[in-house]
Amino acid sequence: MKSTSKHILTFRTLVALLLLILCISTVDARTRTTRKNLQSMEVPVVALESNDDLLPDSLADIDPNAVTLKGYSKRASDSKESFFITNNTSHRMSAVRLLLRYTTMNGEMLTQRAVTVPVALKPGETKLVSIKSFDIQRLFYYYAGPKPRKSATPFQVAFRLTGYDIPVGN
Repeated sequence: MKSTSKHILTFRTLVALLLLILCISTVDARTRTTRKNLQSMEVPVVALESNDDLLPDSLADIDPNAVTLKGYSKRASDSKESFFITNNTSHRMSAVRLLLRYTTMNGEMLTQRAVTVPVALKPGETKLVSIKSFDIQRLFYYYAGPKPRKSATPFQVAFRLTGYDIPVGN
């Protein structure tokens, strides 16, 4: 009889420990969902003005409203930047070329770069894309995302559409 009560006590202890571990892991998983619920989803990436002196004159004939960017995400620990891109044209796209400008919260420019994002987009379609981050030292985080635990500097990003590719046969 003693042996049976020992096993029951051990079984109850094991079940209690499993329930405790399950509760802790559920709470921990809820705190690390920045990628899944994209807290900055409603924050659109600001478009650069067309009369900006740092932009080439050859971009005057490109419709700046042909694509929309939103839901930008870049944590300090990330080596990639992610955002949603929407095709606002009546044509399919196979790649989008962007000029990205990164600034401090005071508006001071950190850097500016041109990127080509290979993405197949139907008219009106939106897709999540990722590009290699400008921040190779992982010292910056997007201001609308979660604040990191480690010391990092918030930044803003603005974009200018510099072109897009339409596949042959469209």
